[in-house]
Amino acid sequence: MPHIPFLRRRTNTSPFYGPNDPIPVFLAIVMGIQHFLSVIGGVITPTILISGSGSNALNLDQDLRQYMISASLIVSGLMSLIQIVRFRVPKTRYYIGAGLLQITGVSFANLPAAQAMVSNMYTNGTVNPLPCPDAFGAILGTQMVCALLTIAISFLPPRIIRKLFPKIVTGVVLLVIGSSLLTSAMQNWAGGSGPCMSRPESGDFALCPTVYAPNAQKWGSPVNFALGASVFFTIIVLELVGSVFLKNISVVVGLLFGCIIAAGIGMFDSSDIAAAPAATFLWVKTFKLSIYGPGVIPFLFVYLDMTIECLGDLTAACDVSGMAITGKTFESRCQGGLLADGLSGIFSGLATSMGVVTFSQNNGVIAVTRCANRYAGVICASLLIIFGIFSKISAAFLAIPSPLIGGMTVFLFASVATSGIRILGYLDWTRRDRVIVAASLALALGVSVVPDWFTYVMPKVENSALQGFYDAITTVVSTGYIMGGILSVLLNLILPYEAAAEKSDDNESSKNSIGGVDRVFRDEEAGTFYNDKHFSSAVGNTKENA
Repeated sequence: MPHIPFLRRRTNTSPFYGPNDPIPVFLAIVMGIQHFLSVIGGVITPTILISGSGSNALNLDQDLRQYMISASLIVSGLMSLIQIVRFRVPKTRYYIGAGLLQITGVSFANLPAAQAMVSNMYTNGTVNPLPCPDAFGAILGTQMVCALLTIAISFLPPRIIRKLFPKIVTGVVLLVIGSSLLTSAMQNWAGGSGPCMSRPESGDFALCPTVYAPNAQKWGSPVNFALGASVFFTIIVLELVGSVFLKNISVVVGLLFGCIIAAGIGMFDSSDIAAAPAATFLWVKTFKLSIYGPGVIPFLFVYLDMTIECLGDLTAACDVSGMAITGKTFESRCQGGLLADGLSGIFSGLATSMGVVTFSQNNGVIAVTRCANRYAGVICASLLIIFGIFSKISAAFLAIPSPLIGGMTVFLFASVATSGIRILGYLDWTRRDRVIVAASLALALGVSVVPDWFTYVMPKVENSALQGFYDAITTVVSTGYIMGGILSVLLNLILPYEAAAEKSDDNESSKNSIGGVDRVFRDEEAGTFYNDKHFSSAVGNTKENA
């Protein structure tokens, strides 16, 4: 039922369903649908943005973009099944998968590095700013090589992982990723990130996205602003008065409401939907795989960040599922989850999709619905695969006007940044902590605001190998969250602890989970965190606590 403000809420007395508990079939289907709706927006957004138009996007045609969205949905569903079911590597003690209701999807961390790669290719003439599938093939090939890092980390002792990736590093990286992505989100809200941004007086791009689009508008026009606002503020209203179910799918409902308005004023173009094939599958279209040297270092940091996210998400999933978050079983789940994520990076590239990683959105759904059953996860993963196969659904996502995508992604990306702020809130904020955060954010946010500040520092040389090395350095220094991550890791390792902080840190190490998230789980779409103060156990929680 909807929540009516100022009225007392009743206690949630619904039963708790653990990962392996028997569950009614109809309830499993309903819960699976709810998990699907909570993650679908995040799964498709990175692919929509990187395949679109602009100086740091691939400028691909609609046919290829439709296929890419279908591929990302299918791969997300398949890798979700592996995380949920969990397999043991024969004749070893290692596993693939976490064995929990853990959904995977295309990571937002892919976007800044992929956009930087594309922009760098345009700048040095590797590709022309025209539809270029080979550039996406370079992203996929580079991603596959760098995914080996996550596979290697999955075999490290938990103590080393805790030392390398404490919460001060996690918080800084998430904060900068969310902040840097807001630029493209706001550009889409105003009309798009393509050539129409310059508001030319004539030509094909005098209106957004082009003059041939139905009811096209000038970039930044009142109509575009109102469309984006319809999505953004619908999400806010649902957080105020919506039921638990509606709050968990508020992003999808907000997008649907905006689509109804856009269709009413004639901005919805159904021609691409009609032209799309009825069904598709992986490898219907392929891309020429290659490794782009200057992109290797940035993507190594992408997978380092994915490792940090995976460990935090798995800790959260265990907590809200009523499973132990310490001990050998928990460490085995983390090892299996990390290994599955690393293998996902390789399989994703082979299956023509950007890398998928464990999602955190559905942890919030588990917390408030009290259903952590793996059968619900299987239903969700199956829906992702089914939606990916029917390519007209992918075409429908691409037909959504850019301002609506902008209104949705502004909220999603700000939620990622909020997640980072929330993690940083658990610090003791000693002088050491302040120095690490301040120094990391100084460079990271500065680079995000002025991304070309380092463009002219490295010399131009004729030696192609040396020039590739210089380009790699330029890409790294021009990517905010990479700079923030590098500096926070280095400073955390070399700066001495204060006496009181060192004692506190020793105490924390005994109770913290792998990844240093202090038993915190986050819901990226809702921007919400919960810790031990709010969760004594996943079993028996009240709706108020959730």
